[in-house]
Amino acid sequence: MRGLLVIGTAALLTGLLTAACVSTPSLEGTRGAPSFEALQQMCTAQTVDYGSDAQDVYITLFDAYVASRRGALSKEDFCAFQASIAQRHASQGVSTDPKVRNQWVAFFIEQRAKALSWRAAVDPTLRSG
Repeated sequence: MRGLLVIGTAALLTGLLTAACVSTPSLEGTRGAPSFEALQQMCTAQTVDYGSDAQDVYITLFDAYVASRRGALSKEDFCAFQASIAQRHASQGVSTDPKVRNQWVAFFIEQRAKALSWRAAVDPTLRSG
């Protein structure tokens, strides 16, 4: 039951955080936003297949990227953030075990909130109401 609660909370939080953004970039990139592949290749030549989590991970990495471009996050910190998500996804996000998958969801919610707070600190469009 707790697992369903965590997944439901993650879905709700992701939806709310996505709705808070002015616009959600496409995985292929949009005007002013690199594609998901290009965003990943800023730190390493190898890209990660996030499967059904791809759009949520992209939004999270894009928010961290905006913070990095505006000086709130160094490139090294951005790349470390990106690597931590990739590593955790590889060990937990692809698991079919609900307990392990819930660990990924809990971790990812924390990372999503972190990236959004970094972006909000430098992007006035996320603070206007």
